[in-house]
Formats: sequence, structure tokens, C-alpha cells
Amino acid sequence: MVGKGSISIWFFIGTLLLIYGVVIFAANVIDVLSPSGGSTVVLQNLHFGVWWGLLLIIIGGFYFRHFRPWGRKDS
Repeated sequence: MVGKGSISIWFFIGTLLLIYGVVIFAANVIDVLSPSGGSTVVLQNLHFGVWWGLLLIIIGGFYFRHFRPWGRKDS
């Protein structure tokens, strides 16, 4: 239970997941748009980094919004 004036740890976890998701998503979208000519990865056409970044953004956004310390109605 979160007391009045305290911030839930899940808010910080959501913030970290959201930040990591944006970084992973952006880095992999850049790689999809301009692929490097280096070594080939077996399942590179699935763009797993883009999907993983989107998943982290969705989960992090949920935790960030659900456990935000402002705008809550504590009774």
C-alpha cells in the first residue's frame, strides 16, 4: 500500500521501461531504415528489436500512467 506523499517503486520501473523502450525502438528503426552491410543475422527480417522496443514502451507506459504520483485520488 502506498501512503500519502510517497511514490510507488512501480512508477520508477515504468519510467525505466519506457526510456529503454524508446531507446531500443529508435535504434532499431534507424537500423531498419538504413541497414549496415556488415554480418547477417539469421532472423534479421523479423526486426525483433523494433517489436521488443514497442513492447517495452507499452508496458512502461502502462506502469508510468497507472502509478504516477500526480493526479491520483487518494482517499
